[in-house]
Amino acid sequence: METGVTVEKAIEIACQSPLSKLTEIKLLDEAIDRILATDLISKVNDPRFDNSSMDGWAVNSEDCLTMNTKLKIKGVSKAGQLEKISIERGEACKIMTGAPIPNGANAIVMVEDTNINDNVVSINGPARVDYIRKKGENIKKGQVTMFSGTLINSSAISLAATMGHDRLEVISKPKIAIISNGDELIQPGLSLSDGQIYESNSFGISALIKKMGGEPIRFNAVQDSLEGLRNALNSAVLTCDAVITSGGVSMGDWDLVRKIMEDEGDIKFWRVLMRPGGPPLFGKWKNKPLFALPGNPVSSHVVFTMLVAPWMSQSLGMHPEYGPKLADRVSVILQQPLKGAPNKLCLRRIRITNQNGKLIAKTHTHQGSGNIHSMLVHNAISLLPPDTDAIEGDQIEALWFR
Repeated sequence: METGVTVEKAIEIACQSPLSKLTEIKLLDEAIDRILATDLISKVNDPRFDNSSMDGWAVNSEDCLTMNTKLKIKGVSKAGQLEKISIERGEACKIMTGAPIPNGANAIVMVEDTNINDNVVSINGPARVDYIRKKGENIKKGQVTMFSGTLINSSAISLAATMGHDRLEVISKPKIAIISNGDELIQPGLSLSDGQIYESNSFGISALIKKMGGEPIRFNAVQDSLEGLRNALNSAVLTCDAVITSGGVSMGDWDLVRKIMEDEGDIKFWRVLMRPGGPPLFGKWKNKPLFALPGNPVSSHVVFTMLVAPWMSQSLGMHPEYGPKLADRVSVILQQPLKGAPNKLCLRRIRITNQNGKLIAKTHTHQGSGNIHSMLVHNAISLLPPDTDAIEGDQIEALWFR
């Protein structure tokens, strides 16, 4: 077991015990918000053939060098039309948006720039070669257009259909158990007695797991009992791929997650050089990965963002740019001083705004790790290096929540 590790070292250790990566096939209608498991190759060119980007007339541009040119009308080209039309010099073909370009045509005249008299069209505007969409100019047959690990959004669904795919291979959602523990925890909606609080961490962690492509399985909160905790852990690993606990990882007499993992589990690291969220634990229970997060709600969210999300991302092969993320790394200019932390990465809550093209950041509420409201009124956390204070006007790195 390693103790007091950096964030980077903690991620490295956790990734030595990855989630299992399985895949499944989903129809396009079922693939939204899933993660692509393999590179996707186009079955066709897009466009499949040269076609018009608007309604108008297909012409030879050499016939339209002067205004009021008169051309003989030869047929109509419509989208989906099987018959291929050809024009000769001095002729024009009426054409609809998306319709194939007739042989002999190399430009489009907008319908607004023409007049028709009997079987003759008068050209009163420019013949535009750039109004022809060329075969394969968007996508070429055999081209990889979506990479493995991409989060599938509505545009990706349309693109897959355009390329001829009716189903996609996606990463199966890993089932991750969530177990909160503490005698004081009561489910929201029930009546509280003195000394009790509503259990909230499992709900927040559940939402974070979903954003990272997992399937959360929330267990009932466990009271401060080694037997109850052991039973919950054993039950969780029978049906889930990994376990996340909340609370019970510090140095107190009733920090039972740490105690049971020391006695019966396999701890890989305990405590990370970060603030807030310093006492997380990672190891294995019955050979299943287990992250033990602090009980303070801010700490549990921050630890998930800094450690669990990267572990899930690397385990499942998510694309670093197109895959799911909880936050983006940005540079911000401080509007007020920020105090760092001795020997620890300091993750203070900040709010980023765009002012005149610059990202400006400041705090809005106190920084207590029990104040989950502060995670709502702020939209980012600082990345102040260990032993570093910042003053107003300093530019620092931050994670901007998505």
